[in-house]
Amino acid sequence: MAVARPRRVARGVELFPARTPTLPPATHTNSYAVGEREVLLVEPATPFDDERRDWLTWARAFEGQGRRVVGILLTHHHDDHIGGASFFADELGVPLLAHPATAALLPKIRVDRSLADGDVITLDGTSPMRLAVLHTPGHAPGHVCLFDEEAGTTIVGDMVASEGTILIEPVDGDMIAYLAQLDRLAGLSAHVALPAHGEPIDDPTQLFRRYITHRLAREAKVVAAFASVPAEGAGLDVLLPVAYADTPRLLWPIARMSLEAHLVKLVREGRVARTNDGGYRLVA
Repeated sequence: MAVARPRRVARGVELFPARTPTLPPATHTNSYAVGEREVLLVEPATPFDDERRDWLTWARAFEGQGRRVVGILLTHHHDDHIGGASFFADELGVPLLAHPATAALLPKIRVDRSLADGDVITLDGTSPMRLAVLHTPGHAPGHVCLFDEEAGTTIVGDMVASEGTILIEPVDGDMIAYLAQLDRLAGLSAHVALPAHGEPIDDPTQLFRRYITHRLAREAKVVAAFASVPAEGAGLDVLLPVAYADTPRLLWPIARMSLEAHLVKLVREGRVARTNDGGYRLVA
């Protein structure tokens, strides 16, 4: 299916989807150009030469429109979001911006400006845009979102998607933090959310709440799965077919990571304990 690009999706925001090695069903990662006169580019994602050429053509065209690219922002460190980071920054001669936790996970990429929760990025224009930086860990330690309160627009990276789902896995992920940050995003009452994968999301508050409900419903299935295993506990491979019985077997490798993330959360909350053989048991 043809992908329309670039196109305006919100006040002062253009979307440019580019092909990336991302998780199916997604095939592209959305980049965004934010700003009317000064332009911030978000998600330098693609590693593919043909897509990079098109991306650069898009980015360089702003100069002919009387606009100037002032930086490139990384929402987080995953490969399908940073595949062109250094290349694009060098070609355009602009700084890379990221949270310190993202920079620490990308030692081969030079991050020029650190972002912290509560920072404000101001972009000059007829009506200057003020983008609040929100540190939203959970999917990744240094994940950030951007919120334009005046327009009610939030760029949400991989916090939610309108295509596929969001994987919370036990290495980079933190289920407790993720749920807390979804609740925080819901509290913004944004008019539109712009995800890294899929179409813009109208009424994002409803979607943020639905994601929370879905995760907690899956957590309940994980807890219920312990009724089907020995009292002394069981490992991931025993719990997985029970807790994810409603999930196609083809997706079980990904579901296994999500299951472990749920169990890590339950252990931290004291509802589940680790066993001596590396499994898990329900705490009475």
